[in-house]
Amino acid sequence: MSCEDGFDELNTNPVRLTSIDPIFQLNRSVIQIAPRYGNLGYETTIVRQMITPFTGVGTGANLNQDNRAATEDNWQLGFRNIINNLEDGVESLKDQPEKTNTLSMLRIWKAYAFMWLTDTYGDIPYSQAGRGFLDGTVFPVYDAQESIYSDILNELSSATAALNESADEVAQDALYGGNIERWRKLGNSLLLRAAMRLSEIDPTTAAQFAASAAGGLMESNLDNAMVRHNADFRNQVGTNLNGGQAGFFYLDEVFVDWLQSNNDPRLTAIAVRYVGAEQEGDQIEENADRSPGVQIGMPQGFDNSTIPPAVEARGLASLFDFSQLDRNRLGNPEAPSFLVTHSQTQLLLAEAIVRGWVTGDAAAAYEEGIRANMNQFALWPGETTIDQADIDAYVTAHPLTAGSEMEDIHWQYWMSSYLNGYEAWANFRRTGLPDVPPNPLVGDLKTEDFIRRLTYPDSELTVNRANVEAANGRQGPDILDTRVWWDVN
Repeated sequence: MSCEDGFDELNTNPVRLTSIDPIFQLNRSVIQIAPRYGNLGYETTIVRQMITPFTGVGTGANLNQDNRAATEDNWQLGFRNIINNLEDGVESLKDQPEKTNTLSMLRIWKAYAFMWLTDTYGDIPYSQAGRGFLDGTVFPVYDAQESIYSDILNELSSATAALNESADEVAQDALYGGNIERWRKLGNSLLLRAAMRLSEIDPTTAAQFAASAAGGLMESNLDNAMVRHNADFRNQVGTNLNGGQAGFFYLDEVFVDWLQSNNDPRLTAIAVRYVGAEQEGDQIEENADRSPGVQIGMPQGFDNSTIPPAVEARGLASLFDFSQLDRNRLGNPEAPSFLVTHSQTQLLLAEAIVRGWVTGDAAAAYEEGIRANMNQFALWPGETTIDQADIDAYVTAHPLTAGSEMEDIHWQYWMSSYLNGYEAWANFRRTGLPDVPPNPLVGDLKTEDFIRRLTYPDSELTVNRANVEAANGRQGPDILDTRVWWDVN
């Protein structure tokens, strides 16, 4: 009470940051957007690639239930962290022309992050998102997905065009280490992906932007947008599958059957079966068999209490005897996460050519998409490299077939997007392909065979109810059945 001077200095932390380099915000956003545990419970399960029979924290698409403790995962991570960082980074650089490349990278990645969020939930905060610390907008309006996609397409186009190799600035980003040409290829590849989302709802716009993107796409696996996990930034799918969820998740029966029926060499790199396992403790290397012929995928439609007859019918010792993603290889905690790949891009290009939107050789793009994905397996840890002779044999046996091009392309896109459940699910809803049977458990679904979107967090209903209700009135009720704007197939 006797002091009168020096309060400002006394109450200012001399070592606390007052600003942050936007490249750190970009890198943080790149790392955080890698698929997480929720990717297993919903997206990969919806598209029939993974499955768990267990309830509790794993409850989700396995029972077609609306588990809001899980459906909020992408939202909370996306808006509280990723979008906040990207929006702040863009704002800090918008009047600094000497930072044009970093700004363009932030804009491209922000477009990708918003695609991920709007594809998951539909109408979301967009024009006012991430503005709380910048201008006090704490109750953002929800933009219609149609307007969001319109802006995303324009943002990807203009941000990619603004990249400039002649600038002195070199931003050490987590994806490409400042390689501007690779960022340009990423921007164009994302533009093609965004354009193709509109293929069924607005084919004229889709064709326009697909043609614009086609001349500057990824050219090899060196251009893949991937998160290189290490001991400091571990793969959260891998940490869960090597931790408390080790005995919970299995390869789906549809996934294994398709790989086996096509003599697909990727199965050998993906799967392991702990033959004869009667309990989780039996899932040890001594019982491991990675031979493709012994793999047995788990059927959907069961929980752990109802699955015993299905186990017995397949001659298994227990549910723990079904095939799993190998936790030492693709399921390794330090395995990379692939977000946008040369393989996916070539398959989308093949589709655009088949539709007549882009000139080129659809069969060649299709073949390159398969080869690129198979060669991508060499980038995972462990013995996952696929022999070139096996790749050649598979490609020869699986050409692009006249009259069934879309089916051929999108079975391969489904496979190429394995472990990136968000992209596999989005493309599955857009095209209706591949034609896989739905989970026979109805759960919380009311009118649809498959989950079409995830529901908004309860926290949004509490603090931003008026804007949530406006979105629901526009796109439909906040349930798993409601389709996002572009999902009309």
